[in-house]
Amino acid sequence: MLELRPLDQNVPIFQQVQSDVSPVVLVNIFQVAEEDVEALLKAWEADANWMKLQPGYISTQLHQGIAGSRVFLNYAVWESVAHFRAAFNHPEFKQALGNYPSSVVASPHLFTRLAVPNLCVGP
Repeated sequence: MLELRPLDQNVPIFQQVQSDVSPVVLVNIFQVAEEDVEALLKAWEADANWMKLQPGYISTQLHQGIAGSRVFLNYAVWESVAHFRAAFNHPEFKQALGNYPSSVVASPHLFTRLAVPNLCVGP
């Protein structure tokens, strides 16, 4: 099973899921041993297909670092923290975490969009 390591030690994902924010973006950074890359991709694909069926799911995209990097970045857009929380805490999802290789370290974190004049559209 993978290890969950907070991206922000002061506000870990388990604290974030108690918030009430809409919409929300999950960013998850995965680090994995070279020999476990294919197993990570298989487990992630199964999870993504399951999440896709959950209420409030909007979209997801997986990226891999270049030049032989074994760091992956996933972002997923959800209608609200409440929707994400229901999926994240679902027994099926929790059980599926056991399908990830033990070398995987995941750092999930929730974000909201900010408005910056002439640059970024906010919520």
